[in-house]
Amino acid sequence: MPVQTTSSSTKQGTKQSSYSRWLPSLSSTLMTCVGMILVMSLLMVASASIPFAQTKNLNEFRFFYSQAIYILLGLGLGTLMYFVPLRRLFRTDTAFVLMLVSLVMILYTVIGGTFINGSKRWIELGFANFQPAELAKFAMILFAADFLVRRVDEVRYQMKGFFRLAGILTIMVFAIMLQPDFGSVVMIVGTVAAMIFVAGLPMRLVMALAGMLATATVLAITMASYRIRRVTSFLDPFDDLRDTDYQLGRSIVAFARGEWTGVGYGESIQKLSHLPEAHTDFLLAITGEELGFFGVSFLLILEIIMIWVIMKVSYDTLKRRQGRLSYFAFGVGVLFFGQVFINAGMTMGLLPTKGLTMPFFSFGGSSMVINLMMMGVLLRVMKDSPKIAPSDSRYY
Repeated sequence: MPVQTTSSSTKQGTKQSSYSRWLPSLSSTLMTCVGMILVMSLLMVASASIPFAQTKNLNEFRFFYSQAIYILLGLGLGTLMYFVPLRRLFRTDTAFVLMLVSLVMILYTVIGGTFINGSKRWIELGFANFQPAELAKFAMILFAADFLVRRVDEVRYQMKGFFRLAGILTIMVFAIMLQPDFGSVVMIVGTVAAMIFVAGLPMRLVMALAGMLATATVLAITMASYRIRRVTSFLDPFDDLRDTDYQLGRSIVAFARGEWTGVGYGESIQKLSHLPEAHTDFLLAITGEELGFFGVSFLLILEIIMIWVIMKVSYDTLKRRQGRLSYFAFGVGVLFFGQVFINAGMTMGLLPTKGLTMPFFSFGGSSMVINLMMMGVLLRVMKDSPKIAPSDSRYY
């Protein structure tokens, strides 16, 4: 009987390995999904931005060229991040320096920045504008991943670990709110909160954290009149189409016109100055109008597969007891999921409007470059993680 059991298990293992040979690797799946999303981004940015560029007396393909340059720059920096050794990147001083740099850049925008659409969020580089809050997302995920491993006992069994991380997070959040950039604050706080939760935060602190986040959200909304208008317009997106509901109402109309298969690539009407700057946060609405339900579904499926692969990387590294790598991948997955959920929800009228990009899809240089840099780190994690000896796992 023992011989038969061993033989049976050996056959089953051989059968599973023969199946796995025909399945794509996680890294190739991740790169394929990101690559296809980038191609869709270039196509839809070109289509949606032409009327806007014409109204500004710019080259018709100005924003298409810009997006292509952002992608190439992001791929270059992502490749650079891929060749950075993990032991050097996932060090306490590296994470701290990156977070300090992003904080200084954010404060610089507050003090010396110029107003763009009512906010000081960008640093002018001459050829482009850089948004430091995007770097802050990367920095906080990296710092939190390191902190949750170094201070694991303080986080799980004491209160001081939670309050230390919360204090550092509060400094970053306060600086970003001075710009102000409520969307980035929501994503950073939500991502770090999710990382703290999976790290084993006691339930009493989880409830306290949930209460503080809910209170802070209500206060942030009620303290700014434009945020109140966004929330109330979301409740009835067609009660004031000439003012507060204009953008959201036009977005819903775009989806309605697209129906199942869309009106055809390049045939959108809403992009003809009806939906302002449609190539940015509301690019998904133009996609729904031109490519229909099937086009939007295809894009969202690619985003979901990408997020699933990232979460699988987090799970695999956790099984190898590589805490920093696991927390980092989990944080990136939560960040991408939150932005996909919020961007899709707001364009479809399911959530209040908020200036958050669809990862790798919406027009935006800062988010595109930083996201591709995080992809470079994740691909390095996927390559090196299985080779790390168990005795060295404490460094990762």
